[in-house]
Amino acid sequence: MTTLSASYERVVVIARLLLLTAFVVLLVVQEPTAQLTYSSGQSVSPSFEGWWQNDDGTYTLFFGYMNSNWEEELNVPIGPDNNIEPAGPDQGQPTHFLPRRNLFVFEVRVPNDFGDKEVVWTLTTHGQTERAYASLRTDYLVDKQTIGTEVGANRGRVSEEWRLNEPPALSFVVDQPQRVRVGEPLTLIALASDDDGIPSSGTRRRSARPQADAGRHPAYTPPRQIVPGNPVGLRLSWFVYRGSGLVTFDPVQIKVWQDTRPYANSPWSPPFEIPPAPKDGRWEIEAIFDEPGTYVLRALASDGQLFTAKDLAVTVVP
Repeated sequence: MTTLSASYERVVVIARLLLLTAFVVLLVVQEPTAQLTYSSGQSVSPSFEGWWQNDDGTYTLFFGYMNSNWEEELNVPIGPDNNIEPAGPDQGQPTHFLPRRNLFVFEVRVPNDFGDKEVVWTLTTHGQTERAYASLRTDYLVDKQTIGTEVGANRGRVSEEWRLNEPPALSFVVDQPQRVRVGEPLTLIALASDDDGIPSSGTRRRSARPQADAGRHPAYTPPRQIVPGNPVGLRLSWFVYRGSGLVTFDPVQIKVWQDTRPYANSPWSPPFEIPPAPKDGRWEIEAIFDEPGTYVLRALASDGQLFTAKDLAVTVVP
């Protein structure tokens, strides 16, 4: 009996060691897949999104950025820490950086003889300098279909008709620069329309969930595409493109950056439905500034695939 008992104890010890080893191996294997996210303190990385050739033979280079923070919005004035060369330092880039991924934010046009030269955007934030190098390399060539896929239109699906899509029309009732006092509401009126019917109305709502997800709330259903889904449909939002003070918009604007957290008031956030556009195509809001300075407010009209941006300069006095 003693021999059998000792053998049994050895078997139990070995089994426990094997289980412990398997658990440690599982932790080691899983460790590299863990991703840390931050609310603040991280840098902003400029990005070159791609290029296409224009009808006149010139080229358009598209830029965006990735702010690694979920909450912190950084301000970097044009200068040594935020410059584009050659022909810079100011090539229309933002100085106010919203959180997370912001795609196809601005364009730089170069001549038809640009050849193998580069446009370089240098950005320094939180002591870290990063650069985006734009060139006419063929692997960076994009088209309307590519842009729609990148921004997650119709949950990243493709459609042949989207090659014919035109971005929304956008204009302001008042175009000239504005002047307002701190705390005084500034009325902003934008006119936007999307009359080409593309993306078609049949794709304007999010597709139905598979039967396997019946009863599960869409906000907590795991994603099934590489890029965050973005429902198609006309929308318009104002945001701060340049300027360091706090600007409050009334009503609260739909986010223009990829906030994928549930109920985040973002097209990339589940569950989200595009609110109905005004019947007259007239978006009217108020903006209130909390400190003096020179600002650039941007209105962004999007149909979910393509977008049109228009800027308004505002001088805020005490």
